[in-house]
Amino acid sequence: MRGRISRSRRKLFSARAWRMRLVFWLGALLIGFLTVMFVLMAKQADKTFLQLAERYPWMPFIVTPLGLMLISYLTRRFFPGAEGSGVPQTIAALQAKNRSALLSFRIAIGKILMTIMGLFSGASIGVQGPSVHIGASILYSLRRFAHFPKFYRQALIAAGGAAGFAAAFNTPLAGIVFAFEEIRRNFEHRSSGIVMIAVILAGMTAIALLGNLTYFGVSDVSFEFDPRLLASIVVCAVVGGLLGGLFSQGLISGSRLIAPWLRDYPLTVALVLGLLVASIGHLSGYGSSGTGYQAAYGIVTGSSEFDPWFPLYKFLATMASYLTGIPGGIFAPSLATGAGLGMDLAHFLPLAPVAFMVMVTMVAYFSGVIQAPITSTVIVLEMTANHNMIFPLMISAFIGYGISTLVCPHSLFRVLADSFFDRDSGSRSSRDGGL
Repeated sequence: MRGRISRSRRKLFSARAWRMRLVFWLGALLIGFLTVMFVLMAKQADKTFLQLAERYPWMPFIVTPLGLMLISYLTRRFFPGAEGSGVPQTIAALQAKNRSALLSFRIAIGKILMTIMGLFSGASIGVQGPSVHIGASILYSLRRFAHFPKFYRQALIAAGGAAGFAAAFNTPLAGIVFAFEEIRRNFEHRSSGIVMIAVILAGMTAIALLGNLTYFGVSDVSFEFDPRLLASIVVCAVVGGLLGGLFSQGLISGSRLIAPWLRDYPLTVALVLGLLVASIGHLSGYGSSGTGYQAAYGIVTGSSEFDPWFPLYKFLATMASYLTGIPGGIFAPSLATGAGLGMDLAHFLPLAPVAFMVMVTMVAYFSGVIQAPITSTVIVLEMTANHNMIFPLMISAFIGYGISTLVCPHSLFRVLADSFFDRDSGSRSSRDGGL
């Protein structure tokens, strides 16, 4: 017993242990700070594009395709590994032998710069997936400044990804849940504390800089056991989950189909899909461009006019933007699509209050896309500051998840992660196609 206590004291007060703690704590704080700066810059880029598009309606037909071509070139030339969402790379890095090809300071910098350029170009992309990749890259890269035990390597990746996710959404609890449910489903017990500390430090930094910001506004809708409300949950969950699954399967099939073209003719693919994104944006009044936060906020709070075609425009623009291979996520655009779908259902099939149907459909669609029902529920609860909806949202999320698996049997991020490394050699696969 005395020997065990003595070893614990040496571990507590040793210089090596404190160096590890300081590097880890500072890394988590750095993730929170950089993620907040990233979110603010992305918001400004999104706003600038919309202002210019409103003033010069022809501008996106030039800026969007040329911008996506430039991003595609710069990513491949200077920031290989920064392509796509970033969540698949983070998942792949947990098992890959050559992790430096997927996680590095260079990739984190490229992810920030290229995503901001994508939003300025009018692409329908988000910042949360890239924030996961940025956080994982930063915390994993900092390992060189301290002698972390071997098992910490995977723990640092998961913790950094969760910290970036929590800071980007300003939802600390969702960051923890996301790490357990999606990034690393088979956690070692000793890894859980590392993840929680990283999320708390990054989350505190985000809250200190942004305050208790709710990106989708505050919803005061409540739930009571009523047959019509229950019926609306089932309808919204089935429709949302089905379309979310179709979106995921579309990305998987589209990625495989376009991979040879993206590998051999990346700039041509960016040009063609860029013109498609610009055309969809023009039809939608550029409501389909950017992250979708502004549109989702207006839908959830009922503070703006709604185009019934918005969810279709956002669905197609997000898919086209992602298939270009440029850095950018699908989380925020998917939440906006789900909110728009809920508004359509509430209009054409008014089974429950509009705000109620919007929230349950948003959760179902998002759960159908990422196939992580608990994460989907917690995100929407925290982003709307409405914990009275926990039961209907949870029910909707799990129904949506179940329906999604019927059309998309495999998790989107897990499938895309396979394209970033060969399980036999642990190296980057030639099948990645820039995804």
